[in-house]
Amino acid sequence: MSDLYLKRGVSAKKEDVHKAIANLSQGVYKNLFCKVFPDTLGGSDDYVNLMSSDGSGTKSIIAYLYWKETGDTSLFRGIGQDALVMNLDDMACVGAIDKFLFTSIINRNKNRIPGAIIKEIIDGTQEYIDKLNDYGIEIIYTGGETADVGDVVRTVSVDASMVARMKKSDIIQTGNIKPGQIIVGLASYGNCIYENGYNAGMGSNGLTSARHDLLSAHYKQYSESIEELVDPSVQYIGKNKLTDIVYNDLTLGKLILSPTMSYTPILKRIFEELGRDQLASIVHCTGGAASKVLHFIDKGRIVKDNYLPIPFLFNFIQDQSQTDWKEMFQVFNMGTRLEIYLENETIAQEMISISKLFGVDAQIMGQVEESNIAEVIVKHSNSEYIYRK
Repeated sequence: MSDLYLKRGVSAKKEDVHKAIANLSQGVYKNLFCKVFPDTLGGSDDYVNLMSSDGSGTKSIIAYLYWKETGDTSLFRGIGQDALVMNLDDMACVGAIDKFLFTSIINRNKNRIPGAIIKEIIDGTQEYIDKLNDYGIEIIYTGGETADVGDVVRTVSVDASMVARMKKSDIIQTGNIKPGQIIVGLASYGNCIYENGYNAGMGSNGLTSARHDLLSAHYKQYSESIEELVDPSVQYIGKNKLTDIVYNDLTLGKLILSPTMSYTPILKRIFEELGRDQLASIVHCTGGAASKVLHFIDKGRIVKDNYLPIPFLFNFIQDQSQTDWKEMFQVFNMGTRLEIYLENETIAQEMISISKLFGVDAQIMGQVEESNIAEVIVKHSNSEYIYRK
């Protein structure tokens, strides 16, 4: 990772976190996108319990800055969706697609975050849950915790947890990635039929990098948005304001704050029409992006040589920041946030057709090859970038 990225106190690989949790129980299976445990809730040997906890990261800071500049609180609605989807889609990678219990954890500085913003976050969460319920993804919003912790939080953080119970036989094990498989990539951007307009594909990863690389020193006046120990030379070093119109009459702020889109309606249709047994593994390309899959393989070469077209926002970030392309593919999803690994190309084409019915572009983006080590090779614009454990 670049010195610039590390100076901001963030890491796409989160090595120290993985070391800290190394001795925790892996549950029934190792190397899954969420923890899977014996059926404590139901006591059945045929079922398992799933648990996930995640959040929207620092995306809420951008919503905060946009509100300070414009008075518009509506973009906080998507922050609740971000926290929901970061959990939901990790669980969907394991095969869970129905009957979820969801709880949110909102920590705010009450002196800076009024109740109107909390209402937007909660209402936005419920709105997206209602929308997914219409597609057969049953989620019960159980409430959660909203704490006023101004001594801890400068603005607001939005996190969440989810629980589900499912048949053990329905589990999709991420470690099933093997040579000879092909990879279908699903777009994170575009005009999905269950989203409200164009989604720029940002997701909920890489926001610290994007914020400081794109936004100008104008935003240093909001000192509450800056970690006080971060070197001033890497704070807000860009040229732009969030209110700048940069793409199809959309402001930069609205592009970055595009909510994280859930793939669960698409996966539900794939499970129902094609069967789970056709899928070897599903990878949600969040933290670590193109290299995320390395967490789930011990050996093998993952070749990604046919990426979907990289959407405007990521090209804009790279152009403005001059970030090395290798780092771009490890920090941002680059327009492809879900990968499905399978062996049958005919089934792959059927998956692609299903995805496109929902307005989400998809294509075969690569393949798995033999290797004695675990590595990912990204081929883009006549260049090759290699990631290893």
